[in-house]
Amino acid sequence: MGWSPHQYLKFDDERTRPARDLLAQVPLESVTNAIDLGCGPGNSTELIVARFGPVGVSGMDSDVNMLEAARKRLPGIPFVAGDLSTWRPGEPADLLFANAVFQWLPYHLDIFDRLMDGLKPGGVLAVQMPDNLAEPSHRLMEETAHNGPWRDTFKRDSARRSSLPPPATYYDRLVPKSSRVDIWHVIYNHPLPDAAAIVEWVKSTGLRPYLEKIAQRHREAFTADYLARVTQAYPAMADGRVLLRFPRLFAVAVKR
Repeated sequence: MGWSPHQYLKFDDERTRPARDLLAQVPLESVTNAIDLGCGPGNSTELIVARFGPVGVSGMDSDVNMLEAARKRLPGIPFVAGDLSTWRPGEPADLLFANAVFQWLPYHLDIFDRLMDGLKPGGVLAVQMPDNLAEPSHRLMEETAHNGPWRDTFKRDSARRSSLPPPATYYDRLVPKSSRVDIWHVIYNHPLPDAAAIVEWVKSTGLRPYLEKIAQRHREAFTADYLARVTQAYPAMADGRVLLRFPRLFAVAVKR
């Protein structure tokens, strides 16, 4: 299973809102080299272009499907393939922007240290990551994984990503190379049509590693089991919709 731009963009506005909120806190007037790391289908890159103009803006991602979607969305912007676990900018950057990508990399604090070295003095590392593993949407993935004919798979090999460290850990790692570090949490509450919409949301992100690990013949049953649990955990509101609570961690570091 590859990453699906179509699935991801079913909730384009909701997924882009944190990127918009992150970019609003970037203290730069202009850029000559701004790179959207883990750009996905280009929705966050589009925000950077809208603020600073297209010159000097680029995107990188490891997934060919996402890169193809980004190039269609922003045909004048260069998008390149890269692996964030080893990548560094070819020349010092004004802005390294990362919307919802580093939560997938368990050693991202070490990567942040390397990326700070790739900034110009006064340059900015701006990062947003979901911090939602304690939410029902993700706890129920684990419940489903360990209750079904697929459970032995997850005893051998977990699909759960690592929890994020506390804010103090990020501050301590970023501040030695920074003149300013801002770290904050935002809890979004997204009204969605029903519990099935929550499942559709996470199919392109958190649920994807679970479905990848099990046999094709089990995926429909796994998804149905998970949906039943989500339906119980997210009751309908007065208008029939459900409310998806979604905490996210933000960090903006300005290079010393």
